[in-house]
Amino acid sequence: MKTRNPLARAAASVVIAAALLAGTAGCTFVTPQATLIEYNPGNGVAGQVGSVELRNVVAISGDDGKTVSLLITLINSGTDDATVQLQFESGGEPLNDLKAVKAGEALAFGNKGEEQIVIPNAGVELGGLMPVYAQYGDNAGVQLMVPVLGADGIYDGLGADPVSN
Repeated sequence: MKTRNPLARAAASVVIAAALLAGTAGCTFVTPQATLIEYNPGNGVAGQVGSVELRNVVAISGDDGKTVSLLITLINSGTDDATVQLQFESGGEPLNDLKAVKAGEALAFGNKGEEQIVIPNAGVELGGLMPVYAQYGDNAGVQLMVPVLGADGIYDGLGADPVSN
């Protein structure tokens, strides 16, 4: 029986180890990393107008089924204050609401203890999508298709307050 020299054995061991390593770790070379895929982790939608981000935008239907309350967080990452114009339809007519957001601050609407943005006669059904247009200054605006959800589960008590109508 012939034996190979030690150098040949070492080289064969290195080749086998490299093949084993490449075979077990090769998936990472062809599979995209899920952590690099951007997505909205909430139920709402997101958008950006200039330096102002609109996050987790959701419309919560009131008990009457006609009025909705808009849940939205506005984040101004810029160095200047911004007055964001939100536009939606109420009874088939455009309705505007202006919200001032200071530079470097976040402003939330619609949650418990926060100001509500109430849209009467929104004309959207539960489970539908409501168009919301946002714009400020000379920046191009963005139209979001906002999901309309019921005021139950985690949104219990967040529907439009009937007194506000």
